[in-house]
Amino acid sequence: MDQRHERALARIEAISQLPVYRGRPVSLLTDLYELTMMYGHFRAGKHRQRVVFDLYYRNNPSGNGYVIAAGLEQVVWYLHNLRFTDDDIAYLRSLGLFPETFLEYLRTFRFTGDLYAVPEGTIVFPNEPLLRLEGPIDELQLVESALMTFINHQSLIATKAQRIVDAAATAQGARGPVIEMGLRRAQNMDASVFGARAAFIGGCVGTSNVLAGRSFGIPVSGTMGHSWVQSFPTELEAFRAYARAFPDDTVLLVDTYDVLRSGVPNAIQVGRELLAEGRRLKAIRIDSGDIAYLSKQARRMLDEAGLTEVGIIASSDLNEWTIRDLIIQGARVTGWGVGTNLITSYDQPALGAVYKLAAQEEAGELRPRIKISENANKITNPGKKKVLRFYLNGRASADLICLDDETFNPAEPLELFDPVHTYKRKVIQGYEMEALLQPVFVGGRLVYELPDLPAIRRHVEAGLARFSPEILRHVNPHIYHVDLSQRLWDLKQRLLHEWRP
Repeated sequence: MDQRHERALARIEAISQLPVYRGRPVSLLTDLYELTMMYGHFRAGKHRQRVVFDLYYRNNPSGNGYVIAAGLEQVVWYLHNLRFTDDDIAYLRSLGLFPETFLEYLRTFRFTGDLYAVPEGTIVFPNEPLLRLEGPIDELQLVESALMTFINHQSLIATKAQRIVDAAATAQGARGPVIEMGLRRAQNMDASVFGARAAFIGGCVGTSNVLAGRSFGIPVSGTMGHSWVQSFPTELEAFRAYARAFPDDTVLLVDTYDVLRSGVPNAIQVGRELLAEGRRLKAIRIDSGDIAYLSKQARRMLDEAGLTEVGIIASSDLNEWTIRDLIIQGARVTGWGVGTNLITSYDQPALGAVYKLAAQEEAGELRPRIKISENANKITNPGKKKVLRFYLNGRASADLICLDDETFNPAEPLELFDPVHTYKRKVIQGYEMEALLQPVFVGGRLVYELPDLPAIRRHVEAGLARFSPEILRHVNPHIYHVDLSQRLWDLKQRLLHEWRP
């Protein structure tokens, strides 16, 4: 445990020095009502009462059948560095809401609880806890808003990126690389930088965002804008100047004036000049017009000129549907630059994860808690829980949300049933079983060594490979079964009846 803690600590200390993390205030990244509730608990003398909270989401975004969990690194950084500085205390004092006794208490605040989480890059489904926290209620109340924004945002963008990357696969299965280039359309700096990180988790091969590249080691990519071409007397002079500046990485933007009459012919001229120098034109980029038609014509012209190895990159407000249609239409595109629709998850810009109380200490033991609503989707699953994934013949067959102390024997039959339509049942046996929630903090001690981004991406690929194509498809995906254990279902029904007016 000590060695694991030391490795985990060294890793998070290194991450905390990255430009996007270093020196940033964290304690006031919260909604005011978290602080008012926190003080209310303090005043009532119950602020150290132990509780359990779950963070989960209710519905898959963008018609998807799953979500890729992301944002845990930011969660760990936040909890590890959570402190109230003198300036923070001074600001809270200025609000006139809190007495000095509470403000003095905040000076010594540290996260001392437990955090169990699904590793970043895990394929997850509605109602499954992505984070489970256990600890004093004042601590877990304070951190709610920050944890939700980290997980909501990055999980959403990673999932959107995966849809786009998957759409860029040809009928033969080959994928044209996707580059995230949404910085200028993102909702401010953090959305752009952490969105680029999430996009890499989702399968993008690079980003245009230099700060994201510097912070997370993501390959950066970029060439020129239309203003570069316009700033020279002619398009050919602009292309030649760029080729002289970057002779080994020349990508020319060919749609400033006319793609086929000007842009591609001038690119061919520069490509021939580079060949004469023992170099080669890397690619052209088309950012407007009929990409399918233009790319096919450009490919023909480049091939006839002997520039068969020159790639064609497409941009221009792309999303998974336009990319898929372009591939169906035979577009000769070898790479994709995707901005607005990716970095904002334009069709569904929020995941909607929630953070709910699941258990509370009474008489020295945790007692389950339930939230009831007329909207059945908003009724919570009570108690301290875990999530198990069952594999049959190597394929994910079902997930089970169950109470934390439940055990199952793969050698014995296990009946699973739909928690709503309970007549839908199946029996499995001889399965592999995986616990999705892993210990991250135990008693405030960090015990989880955060992986790097390539390792997270490999985890995504390995996870996707264990699900059937019907679950992964973009349109009307097969619904993956997430069931409740019999004990949890019985507990939920009992509490529903007890709390009925």
